[in-house]
Amino acid sequence: MPSYYLAATLARFADEMVAFTLVLLVLDRTDSPTLAGITGAAYALPAIVTGPLLGAWLDRTAYRRSALAVNQATLGAVMLALLMVVGHGPGWMPPVLAAVAGATLPMVSGGFTSMLPSLFRPERLARANAFESVSFSSATIAGPSTAATVAAVVSVDAAAVVIVIAATLSILAISRLPALPPVGAGGEPFFSSVVGGLVHLARTPRLRASTVTTTLLMGFTGILLIALPLHMPSLGMPKSAAGYLWTAVEIGSVTTALLLSRLQSRWRPEYVVMVSVAVYGLMLATWSLAATFAVLVLLAVAAGLAEGPALPAMFAARQQYSPPELQGRVSTSAASLRVGASAVGQATGGILVPHLGTAAALTTTALGLLAAAALGRLALTARPGRAA
Repeated sequence: MPSYYLAATLARFADEMVAFTLVLLVLDRTDSPTLAGITGAAYALPAIVTGPLLGAWLDRTAYRRSALAVNQATLGAVMLALLMVVGHGPGWMPPVLAAVAGATLPMVSGGFTSMLPSLFRPERLARANAFESVSFSSATIAGPSTAATVAAVVSVDAAAVVIVIAATLSILAISRLPALPPVGAGGEPFFSSVVGGLVHLARTPRLRASTVTTTLLMGFTGILLIALPLHMPSLGMPKSAAGYLWTAVEIGSVTTALLLSRLQSRWRPEYVVMVSVAVYGLMLATWSLAATFAVLVLLAVAAGLAEGPALPAMFAARQQYSPPELQGRVSTSAASLRVGASAVGQATGGILVPHLGTAAALTTTALGLLAAAALGRLALTARPGRAA
């Protein structure tokens, strides 16, 4: 459904601009990597708590469109407030405001994705997952590159205004989404349903393996969000040029997500996730060796080609190993873990990168992705648990 992908991609475009723009805004106005890391973490961290709660509510409600629209309205208001306080107010204000916007962040990923089984027939879900991956990747391509370009040509403040505009347009697109009936059991106590989604994630081995791997992937990506802008001056580029590296990664990711969409149904999704993340880590290990920005861009495209199959396979794992009544809870709970891991990664990067140096931080991230794949494999066989 074009209306679904338009609404989802606009919302994700705004969100993908936020993570990069927040870092640039704080670095530009305060020159503090630590505050940049804390502010980015504050944007993502609330999702650890709110994701499972929002997922349980989404499974029960017929007001998904309203919830998605409120999320975007909150994001727009917070970005305007950040423009007024970053560098001009107390240091605690940017993280607090970022946390307000981040409280409903799982809506952007899990909230939309959980609608797919209700919108598409089972035989079309593999193709829908591929386009869902393209939605994420397109937003990730356009978001950081737009932020980088606007920040370089105009200002970081202007990039924040673009986020407000994108959030507003996404609200208009969301209003065109179809109303979907609740899929969860309304008679189950609310907090029992919240726990039920988390228990299902933890006790379903194949789903657990995919979730562990992709959660750790996001954690180490959080470190990259801090390391890459700080690495750019060593290549003779401004900090904002890091946005083009994220674009390069996603160009590669979109390519393999589309080309391999039919082939992925032949392999178990959790293995696709683990292999993809491991190869991504191997490719990332070469980034610190790049002597020029052009070479680093090419390496980023290659890394994206490796990482591309992971996202649609992650969606497939949630859908194949979860019943319809748990889709909302599983999607937002898993999304909250990923976002929370990114928060921890950004906070860690804000402290770690100035001490290690950017080259060592890139190498550490690459090794971390290899460890993520290995831990996912261990999670597949770990006990106790029940078979998927």
